[in-house]
Amino acid sequence: MLEARGVDLQRGHRRVLAGVDLAVSPGEFVALCGPNGAGKSSLLAVLSGELLPGAGAALIGGRPIASLPAAVLAAERAVLEQAPSLGAPFTVAALLGLGLACLDRVRIDEGGLIDRALAATGLAGYAARPADRLSGGEQARAHLARVLVQLWAGRATGRGRFLLLDEPTASLDLSHQLMVMRTARAEAQAGAGVVAVLHDLTLAANFADRVIMMSHGRVAAAGRPEEVMEPELLASIYDAPVRVERVQGALHVLPDLGKASLQQPCSPSATGAQQAPGRPAVDIGVSALADGCGNR
Repeated sequence: MLEARGVDLQRGHRRVLAGVDLAVSPGEFVALCGPNGAGKSSLLAVLSGELLPGAGAALIGGRPIASLPAAVLAAERAVLEQAPSLGAPFTVAALLGLGLACLDRVRIDEGGLIDRALAATGLAGYAARPADRLSGGEQARAHLARVLVQLWAGRATGRGRFLLLDEPTASLDLSHQLMVMRTARAEAQAGAGVVAVLHDLTLAANFADRVIMMSHGRVAAAGRPEEVMEPELLASIYDAPVRVERVQGALHVLPDLGKASLQQPCSPSATGAQQAPGRPAVDIGVSALADGCGNR
């Protein structure tokens, strides 16, 4: 199990997490949702071991993450950062090979894992291409493929139990957003505990087993998607009117433009920063969602 127990986190003068508890089991897909500045990415960073909490603890398999050697942690969990960068002019295959850097390669079919990850992310045939010459969306998919290689390699050594994704659909077109969500869902079904930071509530509602709604560094609501995706609750968290509809078995969560003024900027966010005028959320289509999430 991957756990946060009473986690507090201070960044500068701001308390970004306050007494957060979360437990994720292998085989479960958990979506972390909430407004900008709610603490989602900070919580994911604590769960990954990137950040140490000021109070409380993060544990994996009952052991404090901070106590684990880097190689053990790399084998236990794979992390897709919010904005991964290329540190050198890698080929795509070399970039994916970074997912194996800390792992025991003796028992790993490196070429097979890389080919499999490229195929899973729609990048078959890209292995020899310079990664820095890919489009932004292609680079995002290449980084996802790198993380899948790491997860699968860890699994081959008897670990590979958790997949952590920070806004994995942010720079992708509609088709590839669905690809990412189906991939995350498939990894949960294969036994991995998946935690994903998502801003698209429609995707979260239709692919996740559980939704954790965060606000002001705390868990504001948690439960099955149909329990959390309530218009009144979401409106209070996002400070915007929300419409929730079920169409052909799929939940659609959108701004309620009938109640919102399109001429006025949104209210200040929970962090106090002024936000730009809101735009309608993209509805990726009833049939696509129905096809994509039927196994949840």
